[in-house]
Amino acid sequence: MAAIPDCIGRSQAEAQQLLRAAGLSFTEEITRPTRDFFKTDSTCLYVVRQRLLAGDEVRLTLAARMEKEVSCHGL
Repeated sequence: MAAIPDCIGRSQAEAQQLLRAAGLSFTEEITRPTRDFFKTDSTCLYVVRQRLLAGDEVRLTLAARMEKEVSCHGL
């Protein structure tokens, strides 16, 4: 079995590149907040969980980055 790179905190593209370079198969799932109180940028995904499944397959759980909000008072 190939060494599994640590992908936690990395961008989706970087994690995919690392896993492909290691010759590992992987699947991805996206997690979302249950309420949309805080806006997220779904084009900017990061790895928040990594699990090894049967057959040396890695499952990545991805979450979107929160969008920056600035109120009218600059806070």
